[in-house]
Amino acid sequence: MKISTLVQNIKPSGIRRFFDLAEKDPDVISLGVGEPDFTTPLTILEAAQKSLVEGDTHYTSNDGMFLLRQKLSEYLKARFGLHYNFDGEIIITIGASEAVDIALTTVLSPGDEVLIPEPCFVSYAPCTALSGGVPVMVPTRPEHGFKVTAEELEKHVTPRTRALLMSYPNNPTGAVMTRRELSPIADFVKKYDLAVISDEVYAELTYGHRHVSIASLPGMKEHTFFIGGFSKAFAMTGWRIGYLCGPVDGVQQARKVHQYRVMCPPTVSQAAALEALNSGELEVNRMVEEYDRRRKVMCRGLRDMGFDVPDPEGAFYVFPSVQHTGFSGEEFAEKLLEKAKVAVVPGSAFGPSGEGHIRCSYATSIEKIHEALNRIEMFMVGNPGNRRFL
Repeated sequence: MKISTLVQNIKPSGIRRFFDLAEKDPDVISLGVGEPDFTTPLTILEAAQKSLVEGDTHYTSNDGMFLLRQKLSEYLKARFGLHYNFDGEIIITIGASEAVDIALTTVLSPGDEVLIPEPCFVSYAPCTALSGGVPVMVPTRPEHGFKVTAEELEKHVTPRTRALLMSYPNNPTGAVMTRRELSPIADFVKKYDLAVISDEVYAELTYGHRHVSIASLPGMKEHTFFIGGFSKAFAMTGWRIGYLCGPVDGVQQARKVHQYRVMCPPTVSQAAALEALNSGELEVNRMVEEYDRRRKVMCRGLRDMGFDVPDPEGAFYVFPSVQHTGFSGEEFAEKLLEKAKVAVVPGSAFGPSGEGHIRCSYATSIEKIHEALNRIEMFMVGNPGNRRFL
């Protein structure tokens, strides 16, 4: 079978390699997982079951269930100050991943360049390439909190630049952009008349302040595809349900891509998402409180061992530097897995700026976090009797 050279040139995910190694050993504690350890809340499960029992198993509109889009429009306005009409400016998608994919396909012509601040989620560059575009990786730095700056974007813009693809709260760093920090990015976008593809799937998971979307800044709705989902905040990763929002002309074009690729998401997942918006706020708040507790434990524990840990303000990851160990991020992750049976992801999997770091997820129980910290400390100091983290 002849395979596309475009596909052949794409590297396998650097995350999956360490997941696969960890799954082979039941004694491994995984801090590599990128999904909530919570089960989808019961009321959501019951709503999905009810939809099945009542025979609601048929196609919906390409845009998604009317009631879901209507409720989502209200939710986005109340929570983030975003104004999207349920009729024409919202498409329900198969997760945020499909939304990113159709947004890229909608805005790119062959050879167009996409600015992608990194470290970033591993799919962004491959999805850009598969859409006919050219990913241009824009570095961010620890001294800037791994937040993109307009000055750095200016260094990478060319006449072929068509879009900016970014994600805050950020995976893997946990960085969050404030309105003040987003303002010069918005000015840069308007200066060059770019499209913004803003993956904000972690928007509900922030600590200490509310999330601000770049789409909410003056004049930015017309430039932005706003992408969100139910996977992270509502513990619904397996349901594969997300959404794409944007100006009506952009969404009208994106709908064509969505129609021909998937038609519509599963009806049962849409019923579950509707219930999540109707009744899930208390459960989301409870999960965020627990993530915050775990975040503080993990950051404090790693810092006590001498790791330099940027303060994560969103998502559920910490991104400590391992440069003081003398190992690269990949070497450290491999040795930690082999010697201490703790799985983390090397920062280089998320782009060159991640080199010298590892990503640790705190989307796991506090007991496993304590045990992982003990194992990491034993690995670092070589003292099998030392178990400070209880």
